[in-house]
Amino acid sequence: MQFSEIIGQQEIKNRFIRTVTEQRIPHAQLLTGPEGIGKLALAIAYAQYICCENRGETDSCGVCPSCLKYKKLAHPDLHFVFPVIKPAGRTSVVCDDFIGDFRSMILDNPYFSVNEWYSRISGDAKQGMIYGNESQEIIRKLSLKTYESEYKVMIIWLPEKMNDTCANKLLKILEEPPEKTVFLLVSNAPDQMISTILSRTQLISIPRLSDDDIALALLKNPELEISQIDAVNVARIANGSYLNALAVLNDGDENKLNFERFVMIMRLAWQVGNRKDHASLKTLKKWSDEMAAPGVGRERQKNFLSYGQRMIRENFILNIHNPELNYLTSYESDFSQKFSPFIHERNVEELMMEFALAERHIEQNVNAKMVFFDLVLKVIMLLKK
Repeated sequence: MQFSEIIGQQEIKNRFIRTVTEQRIPHAQLLTGPEGIGKLALAIAYAQYICCENRGETDSCGVCPSCLKYKKLAHPDLHFVFPVIKPAGRTSVVCDDFIGDFRSMILDNPYFSVNEWYSRISGDAKQGMIYGNESQEIIRKLSLKTYESEYKVMIIWLPEKMNDTCANKLLKILEEPPEKTVFLLVSNAPDQMISTILSRTQLISIPRLSDDDIALALLKNPELEISQIDAVNVARIANGSYLNALAVLNDGDENKLNFERFVMIMRLAWQVGNRKDHASLKTLKKWSDEMAAPGVGRERQKNFLSYGQRMIRENFILNIHNPELNYLTSYESDFSQKFSPFIHERNVEELMMEFALAERHIEQNVNAKMVFFDLVLKVIMLLKK
């Protein structure tokens, strides 16, 4: 993958190129930022540029033996670590068991979500993890001499998904890194990583994409038929994420489902709090039980809670009459025109806090039934303010 294939992010590309041309490549770098902005793609293009045999001033050559192998993500000195889901009946699992699927996922479209990855490797809704025995694979791979390039590169996608055993062993490697080894950690949530790993990596904050960059990428995508006006509007709604832009265009089932869940909880909570509608309270209890069902899974639960925070923020902005700052789809906007007056300065901060707290509790494996029913009770009280 070359830098030219990645949407926007020119400053980050220039920064990576300078580290190579000036021969001061940090041994461990942590790329952070939200989903859909190209972090993983940037890490791969950076690794390809490091290993390119005939690199140019702005990109890898794309045609040398090293680049051709990188194009297939099959270079012997490139290693991947990523969260996986342990199949039923298996006592142990490592990333190499899923490397074919992971390569295919990236080659199909490097802008994908963790939920899309989990759906690809498993039919259920479990959370993925980087298990402890992966650390032995990391040590084994990095103890070998390089096959073809000057550097070995290990890309760790979502290091926050490491269990404690793997994280602690990675820490030891980062403290005493093998010679000519580059670690590129790609994280959506660095605050969930252990602080000692954070302190041993060079943090690189990847910015959200500009609206212009997203619109241009949409117009250049051969699989999309979109007008320039629609591309500009979708880019604005996407809030800096190409992944969000694709979801808006596809009217993704997940996004629509989250919207319907949000509408239900808000309407029923308002009826309970303002009309003493006990039937609605029973429906909310049933809703919280359904959200806690194993078939939903923690990743989708967290996705809904994150979506709820976005909708609360957008409705508050709409309520204070700043429509130029709103990022809503047409169906979200239709609902929010009537709902936004109920999100105001007296409850917006607490609503955001409760949804964020629920998301954190789900991440920490707190009982989901308790989390969601507690959330709806809090929403009932806050919508009465």
